[in-house]
Amino acid sequence: MPEIVQLLASPVHRYQGRPSDGPAPAPPGELVGQVRIREGLGIVGDRYFAKPAHRDASITVMARESLPPDADLVQLRRNILVSGIPVDDLVGSVLTLDSGDGPVSLRVNRRAHPCAWMDVTVAPGTWRALRGRGGVRCTPLNDGTLRLGPVVVTIEPAG
Repeated sequence: MPEIVQLLASPVHRYQGRPSDGPAPAPPGELVGQVRIREGLGIVGDRYFAKPAHRDASITVMARESLPPDADLVQLRRNILVSGIPVDDLVGSVLTLDSGDGPVSLRVNRRAHPCAWMDVTVAPGTWRALRGRGGVRCTPLNDGTLRLGPVVVTIEPAG
């Protein structure tokens, strides 16, 4: 059964400047058990919440199957880590997740390309390894809550 494996809501940008300078420290409490999502705005408390420049990419979703060993969302900076959902194949679709509090629909707009920081925060070669498998950038279509654990998935194909 598909599941939500990790959730990240970070109030800060950690990867600024040059990767060789290293990331800023992670604030406590970035990984959470649930997130509140607002239609068109993103995840409450996240660094991209209600930012006009990020409205079509305010939530990022990644498949655990794409992760390198021992990597997690704190390193990769995606918001939702799922298992059993081929998110990289869903561009143009509407992905609906229901973890028990009602459905949350996400318009999958485009791929979330990895950056050079991945070679620093995860391991050398991660940047290349995640090309085409770095997750997707989404717009939330309704308000709702997502929690860790099993999730019911509905996919409305593009078009």
